[in-house]
Amino acid sequence: FQAKSTRKNDKNSKLAQARFVEWLDELKNFRILDPACGSGNFLFLGLKCLKDVEHKSHLEAHALGLDREADLVTGPHNMLGLELNEYAAELARVTVWIGELQWRMAHGYEFKTNPVLEPLDHIECRDALLAWPGPASVRPELVEGVGTGSFDTLRTGPVEAAWPKASVVIGNPPFLGGSKKRRELGDDYFAALDTVFAGRVPGGADLVCYWFEKARKAIETNGLGAAGLVATQSIRSGSNRVVLDSIRKNTRIFDAWSDEPWVNEGAAVRVSLVAFGWGECCFLNGVKVDQITAELGSVVEIDMTAAKRLEANAGVSFEGAQKNGPFDVTAQTARAWLRLPNPHGKSNALVLKPYLNAADVTGRRGESWMIDFHGHSEVQAAMFQEPFSYVNRVVKPVRDQKRELYLVKRYWLLKRPAVELRAALQQLTRFIVTPRVAKHRFFVWMPRMVLPDSRLNSITRADDTTFGILSSRIHEAWSLANASMHGVGNDPTYNAKSCFETFPFPPGLTPADTAHQQTEILPDGSQIPARLAHGKTQAIGIAKAAKRLNDLRNNWLNPPEWTQSVKEITPLGMSASPYPDRIEPKPGIREDDLKALQQRTLTKLYNLRPAWLNLAHQQLDEAVAAAYGWADYSPAMADEEILKRLLALNLQRSGDYQAKDTK
Repeated sequence: FQAKSTRKNDKNSKLAQARFVEWLDELKNFRILDPACGSGNFLFLGLKCLKDVEHKSHLEAHALGLDREADLVTGPHNMLGLELNEYAAELARVTVWIGELQWRMAHGYEFKTNPVLEPLDHIECRDALLAWPGPASVRPELVEGVGTGSFDTLRTGPVEAAWPKASVVIGNPPFLGGSKKRRELGDDYFAALDTVFAGRVPGGADLVCYWFEKARKAIETNGLGAAGLVATQSIRSGSNRVVLDSIRKNTRIFDAWSDEPWVNEGAAVRVSLVAFGWGECCFLNGVKVDQITAELGSVVEIDMTAAKRLEANAGVSFEGAQKNGPFDVTAQTARAWLRLPNPHGKSNALVLKPYLNAADVTGRRGESWMIDFHGHSEVQAAMFQEPFSYVNRVVKPVRDQKRELYLVKRYWLLKRPAVELRAALQQLTRFIVTPRVAKHRFFVWMPRMVLPDSRLNSITRADDTTFGILSSRIHEAWSLANASMHGVGNDPTYNAKSCFETFPFPPGLTPADTAHQQTEILPDGSQIPARLAHGKTQAIGIAKAAKRLNDLRNNWLNPPEWTQSVKEITPLGMSASPYPDRIEPKPGIREDDLKALQQRTLTKLYNLRPAWLNLAHQQLDEAVAAAYGWADYSPAMADEEILKRLLALNLQRSGDYQAKDTK
């Protein structure tokens, strides 16, 4: 309109001025909500950005010859916040006012007077997720972002907390996942979340997911335009991803940074930054793309969120045992106990096991042992005199401090003894493990007498064919595409549900085909699944290549020129040791060689990736590809092509199972 104007106050000039006033009115009524505002850092930045927009508008209007307003229309009133901690909420109010005054000083605007500061009641001190209607004499204990503890009996509810109507939502809601979620929130609050958000947020999802879901609902029902939130990087996978799936069904993710460094409560973590709603589409990691998937990727035709868990893969991959107490002892202590008698005549070998965690797999294998009273009552455990005495003296005082009553009462038992894993291992002499979090995805063999830690995923098969399929590039590509990233190193996780149970094994070689767990030993010592109805030739090819890879790796890790195999102790009353041999440096090994040996780890090997390792993997990859019937496979095949084929196979098989269930 102003371009058409020929003089001041003509029709077009007045229309331009009116349009400018309308725009200022929009800015005046614009509301930015941070529903987990803490001390107000995001609100501070939101206010600065909003005032920058208005300031630029005034400059451009003035350049067009329009009249400027006497003062700015944006200010602290545009900022809305929710914060459970009373001190943090008050600090957020002060932060917003400081931001207002600093901005005005920096841009040459005078302070407002009468008064300089006004109340900011729209930064509220309350729970952002749950509300308890009715009288209550005592609020739940307060933690950052949410309430915890038991609910007062006078409360009616809880119900979903209402958010104030806003134009956009921003913020960095609290991250709290896994077992920490229930422990930090308390059983009552945890159960209340499950009840109030049933069907919308899975109970196993990270706490941050509830803010995503509430923002999605506000976009759908309460006029919210868009939301931009910081999330744990694992929001792209597992039960967390459910909220992103819902967002994509109802609106869209229009901007995202899938993997960024962040500091959360002083700890370096990796996060995803996700903006969704009705913004301009679409930018992923700063690059324009057509769409952004729920896994925060841009390749819609390979939407890994469509992959289904397969019935054939169920009941095979398990997490190891979780201690929750100092049940581990040195090898020296364990061997001393194994030489001692007990009053009931039974060996301590029944409750002592070598123990391995993820660091033992990625690094040099240690010599930790575990006291494991699984299946024993307190009276029965006490008969193993020295191990029980140790638990009573060392473990029990730690367990007595636990909030969970069952950990206090059952102090002599591991928190999670991996019951299903133990049952699945009964027929086996060895099984496969992989670290849940590791820079490189590799699998190793573990003897059945070894107890794996919860940071290891265990696959209950003893054949080299299954080991080879899992160790192939084909499975690695699938597991990485379904992984979330973890920790400072931004390392991929291996989750049984998303990485293993969705993976379509070659035809005839699925976990269902090998469920009997029996093996056939070949002349070279490799093992294939017994009684294969189809694919035996392919199974042999994979098994031989897998055994060769494993042998080469073991020879590099523990060169026979530097190391020797030593029989483990034979416990008192037994004719032979039930434990696997241990590897030790040879007597008289040179100091330089010993230092070099201590540096040899699987992580270092895969960092180096020598030619022999590459060639061994390529041979294995070709054998696995042949089992899929991929005659066109070569090392040059792109991961995207591998994923397309695997996803199609996954969907075909999941469809077959659904059709069978329907029948």
